[in-house]
Amino acid sequence: MSVWVQAGKRSACIAREFRFWISMFIDVAKIKVKAGDGGDGAVSFRREKYVPAGGPNGGDGGKGGNIIIIADSNLSTLTDFQYKKTFFAKNGERGGNSNKTGKSGDDLIIKVPPGVLVKEAESKMIMADISTDEPVIIAHGGQGGKGNAKFATPTRQAPRFAKPGYPGEEFELILELKLLADAGIVGFPNAGKSTLISAVSAARPKIANYHFTTLSPALGVVRVGEERSFVMADIPGLIKGASEGAGLGHRFLRHIERCRLIVHLVDISGHEGRDPCNDYEAVLQELKNFNPELAERPQIVVGNKCDIADSESITAFTKYIENKNQQLYTISAATSAGIRELVNVIYQKLSELPAPKPFAVEYVPPAPENGRMFNVTREGDIYVVDAPWLEPVLHSVNIDDYESLQYFQRVLRSSGIIDKLEEMGIEDGEVVNIMGLEFNYRY
Repeated sequence: MSVWVQAGKRSACIAREFRFWISMFIDVAKIKVKAGDGGDGAVSFRREKYVPAGGPNGGDGGKGGNIIIIADSNLSTLTDFQYKKTFFAKNGERGGNSNKTGKSGDDLIIKVPPGVLVKEAESKMIMADISTDEPVIIAHGGQGGKGNAKFATPTRQAPRFAKPGYPGEEFELILELKLLADAGIVGFPNAGKSTLISAVSAARPKIANYHFTTLSPALGVVRVGEERSFVMADIPGLIKGASEGAGLGHRFLRHIERCRLIVHLVDISGHEGRDPCNDYEAVLQELKNFNPELAERPQIVVGNKCDIADSESITAFTKYIENKNQQLYTISAATSAGIRELVNVIYQKLSELPAPKPFAVEYVPPAPENGRMFNVTREGDIYVVDAPWLEPVLHSVNIDDYESLQYFQRVLRSSGIIDKLEEMGIEDGEVVNIMGLEFNYRY
């Protein structure tokens, strides 16, 4: 009875710790970003007392602010994005008279942990790899519209229209953290991964004698000598089926993808009733299932708990690994036996490997034409044009001004709307409704 009570208490403790971990270590987040819209151009004319027939002097609108993402080494998770999911940069201000350009909107800077991949949510394509200190503009602000002063010509000396500002880019993004580490420790739960990283670095993950003690990845800087070091990651234990969602390790397999070297830790003592050879193959298979390239990644096989393993088990596993054209390094993370030699081997292997390559950008912005889509339907005797992008253009058009209407007609022609109306058989004098504005069509 007491055994069950203790087991129940331990399970409850693990459950509480798991809930706390879920709220603390977040490595995937979905957010919405919107760059600032450009300010509208101004329609204005000179009004000085002694300047008769003053010309147009409306200024251009200001540029909208950009959305910029930058790495911050003080951050380690995406927890902040649990509470704030929308980010808007400032719009540009409207142009003024006397050819004054409107003020540009301020950029909005979003800070993320180093190693974050930014993906476009719908296509899942990579837009940026935030693995350096270089800031990345992820959404560009819209350009400001031109004021009426820019449309003055010898034959059009008093234009009464201006261009609206262009909208800023808008995206739904997936932020996916992949830890920046040189070497990653993988293995079954309770193989001694946390003990190893705590023995070689200042990292202090929780260590206990039960499975899934490690609930989140841990990073540690391993000092080999003066000005010689590398970063090691402790990945939560993998079990069979991890790549398909079993256990906890499946959530963190992505963090191995940046590692140049995999430290495959195997419990060779057999005191938990598992076979070291089966453990080795099972973890290797999970890496392959998750990403085939991981199974081909440079790897060091380390046999842990040699202090409590019998010589026959060590010899048998050594031969098994050698038959795989690998070398086995035996250690005891608990007693530090073989630790210094292992650290030197890892450092030497890393020095022979090339620097990690950043993830390639995959996302390709849609062609500009896609932003001028429209739909024309006929409802009774009225032709209805649905084109949301035309709304700011309508706001800038002066219906009572001939030149302004000519400008509007050129926009309709260049976008293909007039061609579509003619294709549908519109007759002279029939009514067209564009975003609520109705007028009679004239050839």
